[in-house]
Amino acid sequence: MSAAVSTFRPSLTGFTVPMIAGLGAIFGFLWGLSLANGLLGLVAGAVAGAVIAYVLASSIPNRATGILAAAALIGAIGLFLGGFGGLVAGALIGAIVGYASYWLSTGQYRAVLPPYASSKQVLWHHFFRIGICGFIFFFLIAPILTIIPLSFNAQDFFTFTKEMLALQPEGYSTKHYEDFFTNSDWQNALRNSFLIAPAATILATAFGTLAAIGLSQSHVPFRRAIMAVLISPMIVPLIISAAGMYFFYSRVGLQGTYWGVVLAHAALGTPFVIITVTATLVGFDRSLTRAAANLGANPVTTFFKVQMPLIVPGVVSGALFAFITSFDEVVVVLFLGSAAQKTLPWQMFTGLREQISPTILAVATIMVAISIVLLTVLEMLRRRSERLRGLAPS
Repeated sequence: MSAAVSTFRPSLTGFTVPMIAGLGAIFGFLWGLSLANGLLGLVAGAVAGAVIAYVLASSIPNRATGILAAAALIGAIGLFLGGFGGLVAGALIGAIVGYASYWLSTGQYRAVLPPYASSKQVLWHHFFRIGICGFIFFFLIAPILTIIPLSFNAQDFFTFTKEMLALQPEGYSTKHYEDFFTNSDWQNALRNSFLIAPAATILATAFGTLAAIGLSQSHVPFRRAIMAVLISPMIVPLIISAAGMYFFYSRVGLQGTYWGVVLAHAALGTPFVIITVTATLVGFDRSLTRAAANLGANPVTTFFKVQMPLIVPGVVSGALFAFITSFDEVVVVLFLGSAAQKTLPWQMFTGLREQISPTILAVATIMVAISIVLLTVLEMLRRRSERLRGLAPS
């Protein structure tokens, strides 16, 4: 298969050049819109793309050199038209166009497909991956990518200024982050979040792990019904859960207290622990616990010495999900908390309603960074769990 792909070369003028010209037209049209002349940008982009594709494919066989040359050329044009910001955007566009030129001209786009795949199958494969999946990914990630640079805005605006778009240093500042770390309201909210979320995580992890282990036993009656009840906080709309907790906690004296918010967040995080631990227990070898019992170990010793080390990736993953749920939750704490339990999301919600401050964007960026770190840890734990269960090579 590799030999067939390596010898395949599509037509340069009949396929590669027109395709790259189309890609260049898209970039040129978008660039032209920023300069109030989309049609001129479209034509110029198509011509530039066609020329770059033809020169790279026919005259510069080294891929790295060709990509750098395309990035330098378009970057220079961008510097002339839009200053430093145009230089960065042009270099990025040039690198993309250069890489696409080699990707198409060498036939690499067919390397992941069988040699007998038809042109329609190849087109659909890449349209699905680059077009549909790329659009969905962009739709999900674009709001987050917009918030991050806005948090460094030197002005008290929620929009990009001309200095920011031109990538001028005076358009950026860390003053919103300084406000977050020096403002007592934000720091009290941050402290409350770190007081509530870990406690709720510990309770949710303990309850969820025990429930998952118990429900994994085949002799437990009504397992499915119990499981449905335990994971119902994930299914029931949060506003309904918050209202129900409010009326219940107000009767027992927990409304407006620290432990009331902790217990409510633990109830919301427990389903995540149950699901992740249950998924880990699916591949657990029950003969290990029976062997430990035959050797005289009691159930507690068997759990901590045999079972827990093997399911700990699922337990920790569930705990991280429970922590994220508690740390990001705002609806329940609005119903159950008092001013003394004002968390970070609550402070952000209040800031949006009462005083619109770009500091909210800085806080959102910090929370995004924390989420990325936690998701990275989750992925590492998932891979470790697969290795321990024999589902992936060690």
